[in-house]
Amino acid sequence: MSDVKHITAVARDRAGKGAARAVRREGRVPAVIYGAGQAPQTIALDFNQTKQLIFAGHFKTTVFEIDVDGKKTRAIPRDYQLDPVKDTPVHVDFLRLTSGQKLKVEVPVHITGQEKSPGLKGGGTLQIVEHALSLLAPADAIPEAIDVSVASLSVGDSVHLNDIELPKGVTAVSHDNLTIVTLLAPTVLREETAAEGAEAAASEA
Repeated sequence: MSDVKHITAVARDRAGKGAARAVRREGRVPAVIYGAGQAPQTIALDFNQTKQLIFAGHFKTTVFEIDVDGKKTRAIPRDYQLDPVKDTPVHVDFLRLTSGQKLKVEVPVHITGQEKSPGLKGGGTLQIVEHALSLLAPADAIPEAIDVSVASLSVGDSVHLNDIELPKGVTAVSHDNLTIVTLLAPTVLREETAAEGAEAAASEA
């Protein structure tokens, strides 16, 4: 699990597009904290810090302790918007967290064991079908990534979701037989097989 990160914000007394534009002119990023049966709280974040956090990766699976004028709230980013031209943050939505809460999160897949795979050593091609997995995880134990080993894969083998041991307390949202990675035959072999199939079809015709 990634460590809880601390971020400082200031409260905003107004919501709406006009107020958000005013916040951006001040060099800050407008944001909102919602959920847990409480009223939404509009805040403003430091622009540079927010940009660094977003582009550092794992932003939407990181729990933050947000200090708003001395009052701390634990929350997780649910969404953020980037300027379509400048690619800079323009808004962030945070979800308040409560004790024992489970969240649906998209966790990236981390492939390991490529150097040991018999299929890859033989010239096979690794095809990553799922780059992230939809999981239900405790708010205080969200994994940074799910390791998927391909060390034992030969050509034609695949790794499915039910082949992976998920961290304690974490469950999958997707069906168990979801294919995560598969090991394809070498390109030349695939082309030869396709050509042979075409020839066979032509001779039958």
